[in-house]
Amino acid sequence: MGTKVTSGFGPAGAKIRTTASFVTRYFNNETNEGKIEMRKQKGFSLIELLIVVAIILIIAAIAIPNLLRARMAANESSAVASVRTINTAEVTYNSTYPTIGFSPNLVSLGGALGVACVPTTSTACLIDAVLANDGNPANSGKSGYLFTTGVGTVAGGVNVGYTVLAVPITINQTGIRAFCAEEDAVVRVDPKGACSNVEATILTFNPLNQ
Repeated sequence: MGTKVTSGFGPAGAKIRTTASFVTRYFNNETNEGKIEMRKQKGFSLIELLIVVAIILIIAAIAIPNLLRARMAANESSAVASVRTINTAEVTYNSTYPTIGFSPNLVSLGGALGVACVPTTSTACLIDAVLANDGNPANSGKSGYLFTTGVGTVAGGVNVGYTVLAVPITINQTGIRAFCAEEDAVVRVDPKGACSNVEATILTFNPLNQ
């Protein structure tokens, strides 16, 4: 009662202006903070990405050498099996063609690539064509190893000996050790990856199981 209402309130006092300014700044800050938080949630920071990359590199540094060693071990096992297969084929060839003796070369134990094998003295069909031709294409190696055979000792025109040699295509990548054998059919190993295709030298290497 007794209060007179006018049509205008006039300019705001200092307290009202200060309060309004504070409220405006508060809501502006709230809006900006929300925008900043939303931008942070869109992706990873550079530090986080670097940490992830570093972890991946550490795992790769541990796993890759183990993978290479496993592959070389598998190649060596395959090479030993192939040398034993050749040993068995040589004995069979010697029994089948006694006037020749042991096979004069590796391809004579098998046959040509990509064609049907017909047993003869030059294609005995005793081993698969890939091994007989030292890979497919020929002379490219099989399972990381190169295979060769030699005549060995010859007596009276008959091959009374033979040699077989398996060496890594690339030492410390496709294999480490080399393997060789002669007519006693004992697989011998050279830790340095060379071995030999000479009968007398083959006998200087230790058998595989020793």
